[in-house]
Amino acid sequence: MKTAWVFPGQGSQVIGMGVDLLELDSARSTFDRATEILGWSIVDICQNDEVKLANTQYTQPCLYVIETILVDLLKHKGLTADVVAGHSLGEFVALYAAGVFDFETGLQLVKRRAELMAQASEGGMTAILGFDRSQLEDAIAATEGVVLANDNSAAQAVISGTILGIAEVVGKIKLKRAIPLKVSGAFHSPMMATAATEFSKLLAPITFYDAKIPVLSNVSPLPATDGAELKSRLDRQITGSVRWREISLQLPELGITQAIEVGPGKVLGGLIKRTCEGISVVCMGTRSDLDSIV
Repeated sequence: MKTAWVFPGQGSQVIGMGVDLLELDSARSTFDRATEILGWSIVDICQNDEVKLANTQYTQPCLYVIETILVDLLKHKGLTADVVAGHSLGEFVALYAAGVFDFETGLQLVKRRAELMAQASEGGMTAILGFDRSQLEDAIAATEGVVLANDNSAAQAVISGTILGIAEVVGKIKLKRAIPLKVSGAFHSPMMATAATEFSKLLAPITFYDAKIPVLSNVSPLPATDGAELKSRLDRQITGSVRWREISLQLPELGITQAIEVGPGKVLGGLIKRTCEGISVVCMGTRSDLDSIV
């Protein structure tokens, strides 16, 4: 059986996530290392501060740390993946899981990425459900300042851009629901160019090692292991679209029969189920989930 590990991004966070991991010495050590890098406690926020947990600056490091701990637990149990992929922020965990960089390097990158994205104040994002794809693509093409930010599945997507542009696109197409997202700006769009430029400066001197496991990236859903290529893909991610539907479609092409969603929630597993036939999905967000998988 060939297995994919997939890692959720912002929006999957829940208060209390990761608390059960504190029973493990290895996890407590990782939380302590994170506190030294961040200057604040992942555990305190995940246990007690729902407002901060919903703030991009804190959400992204919290998810990265908890998901990397879960990766370490999977590997400690002798489990491996044949391919890895992460949704937006989750791509950093995928790269960690594949051995492209170490925990500290990844957290430094995520910390700065989260700060830059939290500072974005222009535009917004809206999730749309139950739409006609060609109609959506035509509406986006005809509207200035709007892009397809997250292509999640045939029936679910997120558009990003100016508030007026988003409203114009939503008004042009037939759909079941349009849900404005609680984010500070137009993530995964050209409006994030300033943040992307600053992040690129931090990324430039960092060495990306060749991946030990093929990685499917947000901006390019074909498997890659070359460190320089994976770095280039990540460099384009803040302004690029999350092509999750295409990532899902790649899984059966690669012979994947099982996907393990490593992190809180069940969003990615649901998207994969709706996109691909014949792939079983397992969710692993807690220690007890790990025990059931083993």
